[in-house]
Amino acid sequence: MEQSKQANDSNRSSKDRLIIFDTTLRDGEQAPGFKMDSQEKLRLAEAIARLGVDVIEAGFPAASPGDFESVREISAQIRSTSIAALARCHEPDIERSWEALSAAEKPRIHVFLATSAIHREYKLKMAKGEILRRTAESVAFARKLCPDVEFSAEDAARTEPEFLSEVIEAAIEAGASTVNIPDTVGYAVPEEFAELINQVRARVRNIEQAIISVHCHDDLGMAVANSLAAVSAGARQVECTINGIGERAGNCSLEEIAMAVRTRPQIYGVITSIDSTKLCATSRLLTSITGVQVQPNKAIVGANAFAHEAGIHQHGVMQHRETYEIMRAEDVGFTGEQLVLGKHSGRHALMKRVNELGFDINEEDAAQLFVNFKNLADKKPQILDADLEALLLDLTHVQRGPWSLATMQCSSGTESMPTVSVRLQHTDGSTKQEAAVGDGPVDATFKAILRAAGLDDGSSTASLADYGVRSLTTGEDAQGQATVHCEYQGSVLRGRGLSTDIIEASAHAFIDVVNQIESKSSAGRGEAEWQSKNPSTSGTTAS
Repeated sequence: MEQSKQANDSNRSSKDRLIIFDTTLRDGEQAPGFKMDSQEKLRLAEAIARLGVDVIEAGFPAASPGDFESVREISAQIRSTSIAALARCHEPDIERSWEALSAAEKPRIHVFLATSAIHREYKLKMAKGEILRRTAESVAFARKLCPDVEFSAEDAARTEPEFLSEVIEAAIEAGASTVNIPDTVGYAVPEEFAELINQVRARVRNIEQAIISVHCHDDLGMAVANSLAAVSAGARQVECTINGIGERAGNCSLEEIAMAVRTRPQIYGVITSIDSTKLCATSRLLTSITGVQVQPNKAIVGANAFAHEAGIHQHGVMQHRETYEIMRAEDVGFTGEQLVLGKHSGRHALMKRVNELGFDINEEDAAQLFVNFKNLADKKPQILDADLEALLLDLTHVQRGPWSLATMQCSSGTESMPTVSVRLQHTDGSTKQEAAVGDGPVDATFKAILRAAGLDDGSSTASLADYGVRSLTTGEDAQGQATVHCEYQGSVLRGRGLSTDIIEASAHAFIDVVNQIESKSSAGRGEAEWQSKNPSTSGTTAS
């Protein structure tokens, strides 16, 4: 289309604003292994806000009491960024979202309804006319409550363009100021997806009254490419996640979108509000909270993103870095293993380096960080940037129950049975000491902790589903992070621990799980009561 080409050329010639809509806390958290509690969500939301995103989708309030409380707390605490809550085109959902957003400075209700033929026939069992009516009524209802309403046509990439345009036109007419065109199942390819955006712009008579958004999944590895193609075609909001996490193969990666439009301004002609120097710090915060690492070759934030091993590459970079680097490592907050601090360093020097690494922490956390730093400095005479980052990320960890590790003793050898003794401290002041033998010191540690916490009776025992330990820094005195996943009553609970001793780190990680079991037992009755009073939210993914 010549008209579309002219529009695209015009878009590229102007410095338009590209809105970054982060859905790490909603779509990202839905993925297996990425579950976060309310405090972890708040901590991550604060970091995402500092990163400079325009909209944070904080959750799906109608899905559970936990989601509702998380959205409400984030709405009350985050003032600089719009906070969105997801809702089906269902009035109770919309009301629940508005209730959760009541304290938000800049609230947004995000409603969705599937539009593709396969969803209409098999999931919704609705005709086209019913889809149009439900869309208009739901958007209008949300608009009466909230001045900022977004509508998503779920599975838009597989919807007939004529019908998709009708639905979008109805949504805008009813009050939607943003219309989202998702590639829900990651089926589209860039040329096809750009043409769909062009068709929507050409067919929808009131399209200039709304911002076109896209939300692409990565099932075929093209989420970022499809999103960028949509930007070239006129979309001005991209929905994405930190590290590209999300349902199935994940979402469009926020850091890749941000750096693509920054590195190639002559192609996309848009700017974002993202502070790129905080990208690596935010990525590492997410991996610390979830325990799920990004692959070393991940674009922008992977450990190898700015590494050069081949001799010809190293020679080129030493002569002129742009021979093999199109971005500067410091532009994304990437830091190497630099020796920065020692046991005699003061608080002022510590906080200066914290700021240089892209972290922003409050006075309470700064005081605790200094204590933890001094403790680590007694064990490690040389503190690297990575050590400091590990301490910073460990501040995100809050004790989620009554137990903590007081002391432990471990005995193991090739000719002896591994034996571990632990003494756990309870918040009521009491202690409990137990010992166990096992198939290795880690197994013995887990068994001793279960006994001390009173969870070894067989009826409520947690079984270890996955265990991993990795070095966070270099050298013989490196800090190690242990991550455990345990199955308990149909759920998978994740725990993590940090120490220069990997057995101690493993103990902290398993105590984290034990504390969640305690909390889960006390909260289970309330969750069951809530579910009995609310309609099912199964099958409600909207991306």
